[in-house]
Amino acid sequence: MKRIFEVDPWKVATHKFSPVDKRLQESITAIGNDYMGMRGNFEEGYSGDQLQGTYLAGVWFPDKTRVGWWKNGYPKYFGKSINAPSFIGIGITVNNEKIDLAKIKFTDFYFELDMHQGLLSRSFIYEGANTKVKFEFQRFLHIRLKEAALITVKATVLAGQAEIEFNSTLDGTVTNEDSNYNEHFWLSCNENAAKRSIQVITKPNPYDVPQFTVLLKAGLRNNNHIVKGTVKTATAKLSEKLAVTLNAGESYTLEKDVIVITSRDVAPEKQSDRADKLMQQLQSKSFAENLADHTAVWQDRWTKSDVVITGNDEAQQGIRFNILQLFMTYYGEDKRLNIGPKGFTGEKYGGATYWDTEAFIFPMYLCITKPNVTRALLQYRHDQLDGAYYNAQQQGLAGALFPMVTFNGIECHNEWEITFEEIHRNEDIPFAIKRYTSYTGDESYVKNEGMDVLVGTARFWADRVHYSKWRQKYVIHGVTGPDEYDNNVNNNWFTNIMAQWVLQYTLERLPLADKAAQERLNVTKEEQAKWQDIIENIYLPEDKERGIFLQQDDFLDKDIRPATEIPLDQRPINQHWSWDKILRSPFIKQADVLQGIYYLDDRFTKEQKERNFAFYEPLTVHESSLSACIHSILAAELGRKKQSVEFYERTARLDLDNYNNDTDDGLHITSMSGSWLAIVQGFAGMRYGHNQLRFNPFVPDNWTGYSFKINYRGRLIQVEVTQQETRITLISGKELTILVKEQKVTLKEGEQNCLKA
Repeated sequence: MKRIFEVDPWKVATHKFSPVDKRLQESITAIGNDYMGMRGNFEEGYSGDQLQGTYLAGVWFPDKTRVGWWKNGYPKYFGKSINAPSFIGIGITVNNEKIDLAKIKFTDFYFELDMHQGLLSRSFIYEGANTKVKFEFQRFLHIRLKEAALITVKATVLAGQAEIEFNSTLDGTVTNEDSNYNEHFWLSCNENAAKRSIQVITKPNPYDVPQFTVLLKAGLRNNNHIVKGTVKTATAKLSEKLAVTLNAGESYTLEKDVIVITSRDVAPEKQSDRADKLMQQLQSKSFAENLADHTAVWQDRWTKSDVVITGNDEAQQGIRFNILQLFMTYYGEDKRLNIGPKGFTGEKYGGATYWDTEAFIFPMYLCITKPNVTRALLQYRHDQLDGAYYNAQQQGLAGALFPMVTFNGIECHNEWEITFEEIHRNEDIPFAIKRYTSYTGDESYVKNEGMDVLVGTARFWADRVHYSKWRQKYVIHGVTGPDEYDNNVNNNWFTNIMAQWVLQYTLERLPLADKAAQERLNVTKEEQAKWQDIIENIYLPEDKERGIFLQQDDFLDKDIRPATEIPLDQRPINQHWSWDKILRSPFIKQADVLQGIYYLDDRFTKEQKERNFAFYEPLTVHESSLSACIHSILAAELGRKKQSVEFYERTARLDLDNYNNDTDDGLHITSMSGSWLAIVQGFAGMRYGHNQLRFNPFVPDNWTGYSFKINYRGRLIQVEVTQQETRITLISGKELTILVKEQKVTLKEGEQNCLKA
């Protein structure tokens, strides 16, 4: 655990610069606008250790899969969101000395991410031989004009005279740190000095994945007046130099405006004209006016989604940081996109789509965005259904197998235990359909496109099980459950019970499907009978003596002992132990059995939940960012308030406090919803099954209260919880009766309902 930023309800700020924490600082100050994003790199450049990173939504490359021992069914390539051309560069020299915080003498360093609007600010004072100059930077990625980035640098001479040269750059020669043999993915198309632009294209590939063409255009302004310097070009590069001489007390502000166009939206031959028009639109307003437009969008988003915590600034900062980063990554405005585990903040996980979206992001977005946002996430999977059928065929199986890692629906991950064994994603994705239908009351999707997904995955599970004559049960062998510290296991309880659920839910919904969907899918009576037989006879391992569900066959053969016995200098174990030692240990990476109990909540008694929680939680090392929120929610339900709050603190500040010592390579974007879920589903006890919205709230002892808003079936509801009472207000929408601690409460528009704690 390491905290390098100060605690503030609306800011992530520091007055210290530590080179050893440079990468960690870059991750935490990453910004985006769900079209593009970047790490918190320095505009003037930095010669010390860093991870220079800019990423464009939906722009990726099929890198050749390199494995020592090829197996049938392996993906042909590993998809990765490649490091995009860098456009933030504004190199600076003062009296011929290059400004580089790894080398120069400087004081008064300050770095801030303002969470009101995702505005990045930084300043420091350069101390030269005969001069002092204060530099102030601001940067944001425009929410309304998504192709636009705006950067300002202000130089103020505090002492002496300064000859300052600015060098604005566009650089298409960047590489990925994780590329095979330092390969370059970008090739030059055109450098146009007159238009201040470069155009690059991804190198050809043999996998029928389209090449991506990107055009970057830059413009410079001072006090809203366009200025022009000396332009030079090289292969995939452009620089524009501008020099000024300032005396003590004088200042100069340079604004760099950038337009980024990709071939996802604009054909290569039309990109230049489109960039010109967008630049004209951008520069028709000042930096301040553009920032005001951008901030207005953020104000609207915060009005609908902010969680206000009183009495604990650490908790408040944590959840706002997570909401900010989620919305900078994805806001549902492009159904071709999804949410990568690292978002726009690093190279790890390749920027691809994982099961994290449906399992963790989806339930939060259901409640705080418009229904069309989560509908877009469902449509994303439906649009890739052909790829899911292909993936199943590659394994010699029927039906549709959604990929563990993908950009286009085709599996593109090359770890056997992930790609071919962690198939529970084929349960998480159908479960999102159930969640959407149950929460919104909108059945149009499940009756049509959603039925395609349900039937495709049901057919996969019906083929993936096999009948054990010895057990007289259907079993599932050779899988990896959510607990990735156990690979290639038989009868993972979570996988088995959720496969049963997929078959059961599909059978229940099939008669209600649109006639066209029923004709299209043609599920025969014989097929339905087989599904029913599997539902009734699937093997669900348990230990009746302990009253627990067994994570998988033979789990109790392990040396069962609590994670507290692991020496602190060996934590996290994934950074200190061999994989063999981890696999043989009883320690669990993340919620597995408990994930299933969380999903299928009302199938289990409180006693069953308590026994399983008491057994599995002490074995869990929480080395997955996805673990803590599930434990927080279940702990809250079981009255384990102190544990629930501890887990909330971990998920809320996972990156801000670098809990797992792995934030330097990027933020854990898809687990950031966990802090919201821990409050709303955990502390507030929100459930919505069986067409009944209900709450069972409590307030952590070291808080004075919290409040949040949700959209529910066309209504906007505010929930405020203090140590003394719970107040629920129907801000807009039709009358609704809910349950609060099992007490019926009728909500009427504009009225506040108060209940004593």
